[in-house]
Amino acid sequence: MNILKEALQILKDNNYKVTKQRIDLIDYLSKYVDSYVQISVVDAYMRSLYPGISHNTVYRNVKEFSDIGLVEYQEKNKTMIKFQCDFEQPHHHHFICSNCGKVIELKECPMDFFTKQLPGCQVETHAIEIYGLCPDCVKAQSKKAKPL
Repeated sequence: MNILKEALQILKDNNYKVTKQRIDLIDYLSKYVDSYVQISVVDAYMRSLYPGISHNTVYRNVKEFSDIGLVEYQEKNKTMIKFQCDFEQPHHHHFICSNCGKVIELKECPMDFFTKQLPGCQVETHAIEIYGLCPDCVKAQSKKAKPL
């Protein structure tokens, strides 16, 4: 199943109407699986397609998409969102390139390591994001550093 069809099915499964606006919003957000986008950019895009749409409608839909697992907020800056990269495994973590913004999904959760260090504590939630340079940015940076 392609990502758009999968997302529309999640909308239906959660009793949301599948409207043209929501389809266009999901289609636009689906371009941001590997990087975050500012929510204000998403808002501007939707308002360019639908001049009469309010900011509240766009932000409400993004919030609803987050509630049902279609989008993820970046913990460092709540104004950044990205399309869910793995509907089969909604609980996951990311490496985020601090230069280009590329996102790489981490396949394993290290919580066992941390909970072993917290005897008697009840962990309620967590989010793990690792920041650094992706391989492309490391390579570009090393090319700049080489003398001619």
